[in-house]
Formats: sequence, structure tokens, C-alpha cells
Amino acid sequence: MTARNGRLGWSDVTPKAHWLNRRQIIGAAAAALAAPGLALPGRARAATYPKSVFSTDAQPTSLEDITSYNNFYEFGLGKEDPARYAGALTVDPWSVQIDGLVDKPGTWDLAEVLNGAPLEERIYRFRCVEAWSMVIPWVGFELSWLLNRVGVQPGAKYVAFETLLRPEEMPGQQTAILDWPYREGLRLDEAMHPLTILATGLYGEEMPKQNGAPIRLVVPWKYGFKSIKSIVRISLVAEQPETTWKQQNFREYGFYSNVNPEVDHPRWSQASERVIGAGLFGGRQDTLMFNGYADQVASLYAGQDLRKDY
Repeated sequence: MTARNGRLGWSDVTPKAHWLNRRQIIGAAAAALAAPGLALPGRARAATYPKSVFSTDAQPTSLEDITSYNNFYEFGLGKEDPARYAGALTVDPWSVQIDGLVDKPGTWDLAEVLNGAPLEERIYRFRCVEAWSMVIPWVGFELSWLLNRVGVQPGAKYVAFETLLRPEEMPGQQTAILDWPYREGLRLDEAMHPLTILATGLYGEEMPKQNGAPIRLVVPWKYGFKSIKSIVRISLVAEQPETTWKQQNFREYGFYSNVNPEVDHPRWSQASERVIGAGLFGGRQDTLMFNGYADQVASLYAGQDLRKDY
């Protein structure tokens, strides 16, 4: 492998023929920005991406609701705080450190990674632990694609993630709301599942800062807080990693946090959910096991007690 100023290039861990071919694909996608596509009021036309077979046919939540109603405690506790304060966040340039039990550890420039990534649209149901839901048209790629490029070593059993720590741009980090930086984790088989993606955009555009720019995790069968935002580090580890909300209150937020209508949060029911954007007060609907993805992921937990492994 070659080094550039002491750092590896992403092409050093990707077969060159595949890398060049994907550069052509991304170039074509970039050209689509100037072509007729998905028009959003007051915004530039979006690029079009292949629609994944894993996408739901449900009607997506509006861009306005997705970008104005969300949790990102690095910018405050209010649902409107991320949209209000995230504009100060610097997201370019951006790099992601990948370390631990991998064959090719390093710090990778995100722009170079995305030049080769097989980006596609994934329309996923999104269920918050607070019992509200959306349907979000993400743009991203499977996490397994990235992990396969760096080479997962046999001893790796879990994947740990870490959010940017930059309190001068993320005012919520100037408080003791949580133990910063925000940390999350998955079991390796969960991380390698084809439904698990790293998202870099939504509605065909770059990821808005308030939604986790420039790169975030999306695990659609788990409660939303598992889908960590603004990732700067991914570590392959042998032991179950500490995660922020489990550390904050392990009685309410377990490591797995799979969507399960039969296991209530200690302070509210998880049997139903409020649909954001469905009327003045939001329509309600029954919550589905694994957020509707049971056919794809239930086998991951065969033999586990999902009340104990909550």
C-alpha cells in the first residue's frame, strides 16, 4: 500500500478496477445534479440514485418535518434545536478513523471513500424510542461494504462508533446532558446485515447538518438513538462496547434496543407510535415488531430472550 503524507488513500484498500468503475458511476450521479430530477421547493435539484430493493413503499415524511423535528443533543434538547444551531458545524473536510481488529486501520478522507461507495436510495421506516415515527428516504451504502474493504479480523465481535467531539460548534457538548462524545455499538452480525447502512444524504441531497452530516449510521429495526450521527470513528472490538444511553440509564436503554411493541419503555408504552406529519397532532399506528423488518432480521436473535436483551 502507498502512503500520502503519512496517510493511506482509500484506493489503497479497494481493487483498482472496481474503484475506477465506481468513480465513473459517481461522476454520472454528479452530472445528474444538473439534470431534471427530484425538485424540492427552494432547494437545488437533487441527484437520483438507484432505489434499493430493501426500500419500503410507504409514503416518505416531508423534508420539512425530517429536518425540523429530530433529536441531536449535541445541539440541544429541543426538537427544533438541531435545525437552529447545527449550521455552525464544519463538515468539509471530514475524515473517519477505522481501527481495532481490522487488517487495514487508518484515517480515511470521507470524500475519497464516497468516490467509490455504491450509493443508493433506501426508503426506511424510522422509529424513535419516544414512540414517534417517520419514513425517511436516505442516500447511503451498506456498512458491510466499508468493513469488507478494511478487512474484519476473526477476533472482532462488535463494532463501536463515536460521534465528533467539537463543543465550540456543538453547544450541547458544553453541558453535562450526556457523557461526550456520543458512542454507540452493534454486534458484528448486525453491522454486516444488508439493512444496516451509512447514510450521507436524504431526498437525493447531501445530509443536512441537523440530521447527522456528513455521515451517520442507520439501523432501521432499532430505535433511532442507535443510529449514531456525525461519525468520526469506527472500531472493531472483541467485547461489547459501552454505549452512551445504556451508560446513562441501563434500565431504560439496553444495548440492543430493537423496536419491540411487546416490551414497553419503563415510562411509556411502545405498542403504538405517533406518525410525524399525519395531521395536527399526528396520527397513531400500531408499532410492528422490529419496526416491520422482522422477516429480514428476526433470525439474528434466534434463541435470545428479547425482554432480557432489550
